[in-house]
Amino acid sequence: MKITKKILYPAAVLVIIVAGAVYLYFNAASVSREPMKAAEADTIPLPTDYQEKILIETGATFGSLMANAGIKSGLIQSIYAAAQPEYDLANVRAGHFLELNFAPDSRVFKNLVYKIDSEKELRVDCKIADEAEGTDNVCDSRVEAIPYEIKTVVKEGRIENSLYADALAGGIDERAIIALADAFQWSVDFALDPRAGDTFKFIYEERYLNGEYQMPGKILAGQYINDGKKYQVYYFKESEDNEGYFDENGNSVQKLFLKAPVAFKYISSGFTTGLRYVEAFNVSTGHRAVDYAAAYGTPIRAVGDGTVIFAAYNGAYGNMVKIRHNGTYQTNYGHMSKFAVKKGAQVKQGDIIGYVGSTGFSTGPHLHYEMEKNGVKINPLLEVLPPGQAIAQENQERFFNSIKEWQAQLDN
Repeated sequence: MKITKKILYPAAVLVIIVAGAVYLYFNAASVSREPMKAAEADTIPLPTDYQEKILIETGATFGSLMANAGIKSGLIQSIYAAAQPEYDLANVRAGHFLELNFAPDSRVFKNLVYKIDSEKELRVDCKIADEAEGTDNVCDSRVEAIPYEIKTVVKEGRIENSLYADALAGGIDERAIIALADAFQWSVDFALDPRAGDTFKFIYEERYLNGEYQMPGKILAGQYINDGKKYQVYYFKESEDNEGYFDENGNSVQKLFLKAPVAFKYISSGFTTGLRYVEAFNVSTGHRAVDYAAAYGTPIRAVGDGTVIFAAYNGAYGNMVKIRHNGTYQTNYGHMSKFAVKKGAQVKQGDIIGYVGSTGFSTGPHLHYEMEKNGVKINPLLEVLPPGQAIAQENQERFFNSIKEWQAQLDN
């Protein structure tokens, strides 16, 4: 009997609890059937889709990630086949996400979203098969621009250490700093030119998704005052064939040569750090070259389009690349650790041609950079190059009107 009491007591409690729950359920249901006022209805949140974000780790495959998420093999194949004309999901990249969306109640798969890069995303929508009726999954895909919310911001600062350090200390996104330097890469050598007291100001886009900041967008306008000299750039799309940065007069700032053969992000530590003029091996010619001290393995880029006419070991220069740009100019790059091009290769401005090293006559890793004009070595930092292609006459009014507001903000 004692055992019977111990069993019946909790059972009785359970019955009471269930009865109460049933009462509350039907009572609540009867209340919910009463008409709601319009104001009350507007405040009730609508159901949202169930979403699962899967981080793509190194070595993972699309199929394995989807299977681990509980997606059936037939549907995985349908999604993959539908996406194929737009994007091969076998090429998903580590560090990106697969975003899976399901219906909120049934958890039936609805679509997959994969951000291909910072600008585009793949979307695969599916109508799931009804096995009872013997129908197949129907999926279709498209690549769309990522629907960012764009905000325009203005940032400015004063140089005390370097553009990189001072802008970063001012709370500016590192990616926006690098983009700003890239917009000026034909006009300012940020390893040598900056001085304490220089100022910068720029207008750029910030991108948001679902109210959260994602990344900086396009640099719309920028100003850098270097040792009293003002440089300005403005983004403008004149046509499908002519888009980029122009100065305040409508001339393209994209010139024949970059100001520096090493990108800003590798030389952003401070004024002239690790960089100096050095006399050339044959002092009697009176030419100069520039040494860029940088970490071993730092990428070296071609300052302009051209043909590689030499890529081999060259005595005191060590591993050396020579590029002929046209009938007038040639540039030479010495002391490389290794090559990224071969003799005869055609290169574009900004292409990686090798990596910083200390081969040949060298006491530490650095790049020895020379420029030749009509066969004579000259100081590349003093060569004045003509501005790029100007905005066509018929488009100048449109250009000046488009930059008017930006110019006022930069000059204010």
